[in-house]
Amino acid sequence: MDFDLSSEQRMLRELARNFTVKEIVPAAPAHDREQKFPHELQRAALKLGLLHLTIPAEFGGGGLGGFEQAIVTEELAWGCTGIGGALGLNAVPADALMVAGTDKQKKEYLGRLTDGQFGCYAATEPGAGSDVAGLTTRAVRQKDKYVLNGTKIWISNATVSSFAVVFAKTDPAAGHRGLSAFLVEMNYPGVSVGKKLEKLGQRASPAAELNLIDVEVPATNLLGAEGEGFLVAMKVFDRSRPMIAASAVGLIRRCLDEALAYARERRTMGRPIIEHQAIGHKLADMAMRYEAARLLTLKAAWQLDHGQRNTMAAAYAKAFAADTATWAASEAVQIFGGMGYSTEFPVEKLYRDAKVLQIYEGTSEIQRNIIVRELAR
Repeated sequence: MDFDLSSEQRMLRELARNFTVKEIVPAAPAHDREQKFPHELQRAALKLGLLHLTIPAEFGGGGLGGFEQAIVTEELAWGCTGIGGALGLNAVPADALMVAGTDKQKKEYLGRLTDGQFGCYAATEPGAGSDVAGLTTRAVRQKDKYVLNGTKIWISNATVSSFAVVFAKTDPAAGHRGLSAFLVEMNYPGVSVGKKLEKLGQRASPAAELNLIDVEVPATNLLGAEGEGFLVAMKVFDRSRPMIAASAVGLIRRCLDEALAYARERRTMGRPIIEHQAIGHKLADMAMRYEAARLLTLKAAWQLDHGQRNTMAAAYAKAFAADTATWAASEAVQIFGGMGYSTEFPVEKLYRDAKVLQIYEGTSEIQRNIIVRELAR
């Protein structure tokens, strides 16, 4: 097994790392404080070729794999998971298009994404998050169109998107087999976006309600076949969860770097606190868990690129990396002591940003359900 990156992968990592250090890190505090979307950073990252890596070149993307995307995602998240999430979220509607879109849909919508537009992914509802099959948004067929009604919530990037991938029930009696996916323009009559929701962390990445009232959607905007929405969503999760894990890995590494630097400088009882075993062991555990999370993540991405079913690996990576990120951020604050609780130091933001990694794209509990189900096969 070869753990070395190719020369091209190393160059891509260095490009992302330099961009993160020079552009994201200095901007992160203000974007978090002001809850400001990183439009300037998005344009710069797009110009450098750091976005849309897995979209085929024929549609304007990088034509690379999930492995490369995971490498870049880790680097951007090291700087700020909120900014990294905002910049990388187009990958989710793009994934839906790549697993279920027609050639015409891919040319139109993937092309719009690579041209600099945003799309969002509208599955979650006030009464249905982890239970995708429990969605209540309704889509009724009327000749050559569908009429959609319902409310979505916590839709990331909804406030800046030009279209959404919306999941709705076309056959409520069929359970998860009655779910379908649609490409919905945000300027369709009946589509409205609520105000940005106030969040604990990752505040540079906006989330909002998306309301659908008698929205007429052409039948040609059905993504995949009617009743295949649940299958589309599950395939998207297998592609997106390794990237959430990669974001968590970046945050873990930032926690380790910040805590290590502080522990070398901060002195108590006549010596640097890194020499106190209680602190040293925290750093050792953080380093071990970072390496484990990173390897799980890269394995899940590698399996995806090689056409292997990666459901189990993606669940391993997402749960372990997200849980570790939340733990590592807490430990980093502890190592900083009282200074860790101050907004003058970055670890309090890492602490706030980490928690949602255990929630979106399937909670850590859901990942464990998936692992048990796969073990029982």
